[in-house]
Amino acid sequence: QVQLVESGGGLVHTGDSLRLSCAASIPTFRTYVMGWFRQAPGKEREFVGTISQTGDSTYYEVSVKGRFTISRDNDKNMVYLQMNALKPEDTAVYYCAAVRSNSVLVRRAASYDYWGQGTQVTVSS
Repeated sequence: QVQLVESGGGLVHTGDSLRLSCAASIPTFRTYVMGWFRQAPGKEREFVGTISQTGDSTYYEVSVKGRFTISRDNDKNMVYLQMNALKPEDTAVYYCAAVRSNSVLVRRAASYDYWGQGTQVTVSS
């Protein structure tokens, strides 16, 4: 059974850092592009970024580029989202997701095959 489980969320202050983890129980994990999305209350799910199957290519939403970094460990079936210089507008539930794609330019949530349950990140001002 395919499962994605996020962890690492919490309450932090403006300017702090936080690292989210996503444990993937996908047998062919290294064949998937992995993405991170977020959803704030009353808003649609928003693309954050992706990482290629080998980890050598990433793609970020403009609002997080330079502050957030996605990485993966294919030996451990893990994906990470390092978030620095956090702002109150980063407050949301963060989700990891998996998609089979030849490109990291997959922004549409509907394109993804598997999703985690999400982890809450709250940034106070």
